[in-house]
Amino acid sequence: MSANLYDAAYEMERTIRGSSEYTELKSLYDQVNADQSARGMFENFRQIQMMLQQKQMAGQEITPEEVEQAQKTVALVQQHPTISKLMEAEQRMSTVIADLNKIIMKPLEELYGLPEQG
Repeated sequence: MSANLYDAAYEMERTIRGSSEYTELKSLYDQVNADQSARGMFENFRQIQMMLQQKQMAGQEITPEEVEQAQKTVALVQQHPTISKLMEAEQRMSTVIADLNKIIMKPLEELYGLPEQG
């Protein structure tokens, strides 16, 4: 009998939604969105972050001015206690997702082997 991969994936989704990492992240996200000032700061930060990622993915050079603006924005949002906690919770959730991805990819890594380190 083969396992139903989609059922397992939906079960993983439910487990993630019930995890302490996710519930903390959602709570902090809701708190930031409830505070108009914090929401504006966070949205500005995310827009800058996305713009820089898009430029990087397109192979475009990021200017020193853009780097400076991003650094100032990061410093500003990190001073806001709720946004700072949200960013820490995002990092924890990202680590969990990366760990889960490693587990999920293990059969393929075993089958094909790990890429050679250069």
